[in-house]
Amino acid sequence: MIGFVSIIAIGFFLGMRHATDPDHVIAVSTIVSQQPNAKRAALIGVFWGVGHTLTIFAVGTAIILFNLVIPARLGLTMELSVGLMLILLGGWNLVSFVNSAPAARISENQPIFHSHPRSHGSYVPSHPHRHAPEVHPHSPEENPLARLDRGLGNRALYQALRPLIVGIIHGLAGSAAVALLILASIRNSNWAIAYLVVFGLGTIAGMMLITMSIASAFHFVGNRFQLFGRRLAMVSGLVSLVFGLALAYQICVVQGLFGSSPHWTPH
Repeated sequence: MIGFVSIIAIGFFLGMRHATDPDHVIAVSTIVSQQPNAKRAALIGVFWGVGHTLTIFAVGTAIILFNLVIPARLGLTMELSVGLMLILLGGWNLVSFVNSAPAARISENQPIFHSHPRSHGSYVPSHPHRHAPEVHPHSPEENPLARLDRGLGNRALYQALRPLIVGIIHGLAGSAAVALLILASIRNSNWAIAYLVVFGLGTIAGMMLITMSIASAFHFVGNRFQLFGRRLAMVSGLVSLVFGLALAYQICVVQGLFGSSPHWTPH
């Protein structure tokens, strides 16, 4: 019984640590930068963790129960999907930043002139004056994420599906390594499957804390330094793009995904 409790505890805390992997944090940062609200960011972390857990549980259980062996080329392909996703998310953020820049410059630099007619008997004078412009970080019509939201017709569903899909893709890259680690250390298949479940719960909890922290940072910076907040979101997209390109190069060229003898070590 003590052994089982130890496995459960280790699985939960390893799951929380797994959530802090650089590719995980970078991916959710690009999503949370578009939604700097702590409560909604927590939901983003939960949906990401659920998607990640579903993949790990499905693939890991199949490996444990049926002794499946993942070929090197398939393993590299699953990891390449993470690199491509990081490139897509990073490019999306950069396009959003570029499209929002003209609207931000106009709102910051051009005061708004208008007048309010006021009636004095039969005479209606006009009092022209100006207001300081309101700052809009981006134009909803120009933001590609907003256009996709309108096209899908259900923003709430889309906001849930996006991190869920990202988590599923990340699970593809890590599920084999997790399952192989279990096979090497846990002989009882029921305990191994329980470990997968608890590992997933730890990942969900860890990612929820991470997304809330990131959203709080974006919210704090954005409220006080709006221009810096927009640039911080742009930097997150740039980091995601560069990290994804580096990962794709590592998999395709260094590890030889498209070569005659690819080499892959689950990690």
